[in-house]
Amino acid sequence: MHTKEFGYYFIVAASIIIVLAGIKSASAIVVPFLLSLFLAIILSPIYNYFNKKGIPSVISLSLVIGIFVVFIIMVVKLIGNSAQEFSSNIAFYQEQLLVYFYAISNFLSTLGIEIPKQEIADLMNTKHAFNFATTLFKSISSIFTNSFVILLTVIFMILESEHFMQKIKQSDFSKDTITSVEKILAQIKEYMVLKALISLFTGFIVWISLSIIGTDYPFLLAVIAFLLNFIPNIGSIIAAVPAVLLTLIQFGVFNAIVVTIIYTAINIIVGSIIEPKVMGKGLDLSTLIVFLSLIFWGWLLGMVGMLLSIPLTIMVKIILSANKNTESISTLLGSGKDIKEKAYI
Repeated sequence: MHTKEFGYYFIVAASIIIVLAGIKSASAIVVPFLLSLFLAIILSPIYNYFNKKGIPSVISLSLVIGIFVVFIIMVVKLIGNSAQEFSSNIAFYQEQLLVYFYAISNFLSTLGIEIPKQEIADLMNTKHAFNFATTLFKSISSIFTNSFVILLTVIFMILESEHFMQKIKQSDFSKDTITSVEKILAQIKEYMVLKALISLFTGFIVWISLSIIGTDYPFLLAVIAFLLNFIPNIGSIIAAVPAVLLTLIQFGVFNAIVVTIIYTAINIIVGSIIEPKVMGKGLDLSTLIVFLSLIFWGWLLGMVGMLLSIPLTIMVKIILSANKNTESISTLLGSGKDIKEKAYI
């Protein structure tokens, strides 16, 4: 019995490794497909809303795609201008950061605390920033080279979403399978739409706050906050770092503390109060799983995989929780909040 179980798990593990190797080798195809899937999920409620108002499908689809394309063009233009300006000023920012760094290191030296000044100063070198920025822009540019294919795929996916469940119901699948598919699709759709709206709200608050304070590139920092809000727990911390550093360089310590307080307040209000009430507690992920998923999906699909890591992991968790045989694995991926609450009751 034990030998059979070992053989079964060995075959499953080997199959997973083969599938992952196939996905990694086909990442040039998989990444645009996943982006198209997530965009179709987010845009489909708008399309369905227009349809319910009696607008013909062709016009509804044209409106949705038109709004989306105009929005993307505006965002890309604003990001491009901000990124270009930031690149021209990065040497100045580095010098200012080094001034603050040496002031702090000298203060620590008076307290008898020695830190490796040169090693940390080298980490602040603009070359490292440019190398990271180059990698990021290459990943983004590779997405835009497939933009036409992504747009076509989104269009076909939205059109297919109308009849997909009808096709499933008319097939030979059992009622339990159909129910599971409906549940999985409904949960994924609800998560993606709500998460996108909450992230958009987070980015908007960051944009308004930084614009009032006067921090450079508020729109670029708002886009970063929007993207990283898809990463729970650590995403908001990472998003706050460039905003705090830029404010520190521009206005000094006091305003940098104000920006830190703003990001902390956004994280507490949006991440700990609004989001759990709107989305429920069933999709929480362990902090360890969040970190490991960043590494795993980044390795598998590159920079885009890191941005999509949490939505992909949430999709896996939803699929696992819908099956009784794999429900225990879904529980292991969770944060354990429900278990803690039951322990206190």
